[in-house]
Amino acid sequence: MTSTRPYIPHNAAPESRRLPANGLDLRRQMFVWWREVDRLLLMLVLMLMAIGTLAVAAASPASADFLSTSDKTLPPMYFFWPHLKWQAMGLAVMLAIAFADSETARRACMWLAAAMLFALLLVPFIGSEVNGARRWLNVGISLQPSEFLKPAFAVVLAWVLSWKLRDPTLPVMTVATGLLLVIAILLMMQPNFGEAMLFCGLWLVLVMLAGIPMKRFSMIAAGALAGIAVLLVFYENGRNRILSFFSGGTGFDQEDLAFRTLTDGGWTGTGFLSGQYKNSLPEAHTDYIFSVIGEEFGLLACAVIVALYLAIVLRVLVRLVDEERMYTVLAASGLVSLFGAQAFINILVNLQWFPSKGMTLPLISYGGSSTLAQCFTIGLLLCITRRNPFISRDKFNLRQSIEKEAAA
Repeated sequence: MTSTRPYIPHNAAPESRRLPANGLDLRRQMFVWWREVDRLLLMLVLMLMAIGTLAVAAASPASADFLSTSDKTLPPMYFFWPHLKWQAMGLAVMLAIAFADSETARRACMWLAAAMLFALLLVPFIGSEVNGARRWLNVGISLQPSEFLKPAFAVVLAWVLSWKLRDPTLPVMTVATGLLLVIAILLMMQPNFGEAMLFCGLWLVLVMLAGIPMKRFSMIAAGALAGIAVLLVFYENGRNRILSFFSGGTGFDQEDLAFRTLTDGGWTGTGFLSGQYKNSLPEAHTDYIFSVIGEEFGLLACAVIVALYLAIVLRVLVRLVDEERMYTVLAASGLVSLFGAQAFINILVNLQWFPSKGMTLPLISYGGSSTLAQCFTIGLLLCITRRNPFISRDKFNLRQSIEKEAAA
């Protein structure tokens, strides 16, 4: 039988070698994507999301009872069913971003960063106030712009810092520092001291990876210490956060209760829905869900979660060993730093080792826009770290790149 498939020379341009846009072409694209994507990273993320489903089911009755009033009693699984919806939406966002090419993802992050920066400007004027903080916009859902700005800023900052390899005369540090200062000021107006410090940490990590000279790094360190001193004197929210951690107070009392909840179950836990301390714990389904896991599933389950977060961070860094593009190294490093930092800050708060920051546990805590933002972050990581396993790469050498820049 004569084939109806058109003849395409083996040396034709890539555009002419594409198959017709039909179901077969889509299946081929899916096959290529599955071959290139980091399947181990995807599996680790799905394991965390599965643990999050079980954890929210355990924490939902306590939070529902804590938030119930004499006029309205919330059902025990009040937070569980919406959590399933947000996880399904987050998974769709993650896979959609992971399927895109790196250039499309970068452009999307630039538009997202601009939109979320504009939203941050609106928050002080039309934002919703919760517990004395104005951080959310009501747009049908409760949207926290800073959650989506974090991954977008990581990608944009990596792109800006990568300019130095193409043209050393460009004001890379000026642009990067200016963006950070604008974001930090807007966040501290909310006030959102914890998120502002997270953005500063991200900036510092990427600037160091980009090859900042030690002299300039020393100046930055001195400036950071001066900034902390200024916060202690003039910024009330930041001062209260720091001083309450060392001297006690409401925030410290919550952390103490979280620690007692965490350790109450011992190594193996009291059993699913059998915890008692969680009933007195505020925000059991979000900020302190790690303590709920410790009480009902035990410290061994907590150790597994910590190991999963470490595995995700290490997996991304190992994936970057053979990367040859500075932009990719910076973007992926920034994204995984954000993800890992938020996870371990939340865990350290539950262990009484860090001041309360109001940060959720990524992919585990209940959340609407925060769940979507974390899935967006993972989708970017899966997109940026995609590799053709049959193509060998030269390793990225930061020292050689800087020497080339200096010689240019």
